[in-house]
Amino acid sequence: MEQKLRGLLNNLYPVDIIKVESVTNEMYLCKTEQGDYYARVTNYKSEEEQVEEVQYTNFLYEEGFGVAPTISSFNGKAVEKITLDDDVLTVLYRSAPGVHLQRNEWNASVLKELGRQIGKLHRLSKKFEEMHPVTYIKDWHENEEYAFLDYVPKEETAIRWIAQDILSAIRKLPRNHIDFGLLHGDLCLENALFDRESNVTMIDFQDCEKHYYIYDLAVPIYSALEYSFVGGGNIVEYGRDITKAILDGYQEENDLSEEMVDQLPLFLKLKEVFEYSLMHMYWDKEMLTENQIRLMNNFRVRIERNHSLLNADC
Repeated sequence: MEQKLRGLLNNLYPVDIIKVESVTNEMYLCKTEQGDYYARVTNYKSEEEQVEEVQYTNFLYEEGFGVAPTISSFNGKAVEKITLDDDVLTVLYRSAPGVHLQRNEWNASVLKELGRQIGKLHRLSKKFEEMHPVTYIKDWHENEEYAFLDYVPKEETAIRWIAQDILSAIRKLPRNHIDFGLLHGDLCLENALFDRESNVTMIDFQDCEKHYYIYDLAVPIYSALEYSFVGGGNIVEYGRDITKAILDGYQEENDLSEEMVDQLPLFLKLKEVFEYSLMHMYWDKEMLTENQIRLMNNFRVRIERNHSLLNADC
């Protein structure tokens, strides 16, 4: 598989790939004498969506934002069709600078800088949409991953009601160019790289979508609470501290109304139910590991109790 992919990529792109290594089912590390590249190989989104996504990220790169640029093929395309076991689409990226931070390195100053960069991202997203009206990238609720009632088991009636209430409440929120637009969509901490000067590079825009901008803040806050809290303190106070840091950083670059900040707990719940639904969507129920069972049970209890990640009294 890797050898075949290497030959196809070398025939398509102005690079001389020496070795291809699988990183995930869809991402491959491509080593050359000039440096590393990454090839994304997937049909997760349509060709039209991927082309529009790449136009977006290349625009961000040209505006000086921290993203990995794509490499155009000999045909002048950023998205190419190739045939492995099946016909798939591939995009070749330059390796992004920076590293993933360890859990204990996600302090308030780092998260403030992440928030600032998210604010810059949204400010540039508005500029992109003014210049290139988005046609193929979907509104959030049109994506299959938000079809919670298709995946949460019917017997889990309490969670299904909660999921329905969350979706209904968000769909009723007013949409305008200040609060709603094109965003990353999956800004978990793993999708942000930092170099020694604390410059941020965002990776994996595959889930970019049109959504309320506050969601791009809810995801890293949720991710930090799930991943970076190392104990030794009060998790509620920790949650409030990192939320303040991210919001303070964000508002240095982009406006965010108090009304939308007040909706942050709602979008944190959306993210939590989203993750729980994905477990049912993608995991093999007949082959669950002990860790998957434990995680699924933890999510179910937490959602049913309507526990708030930011407020111990809820």
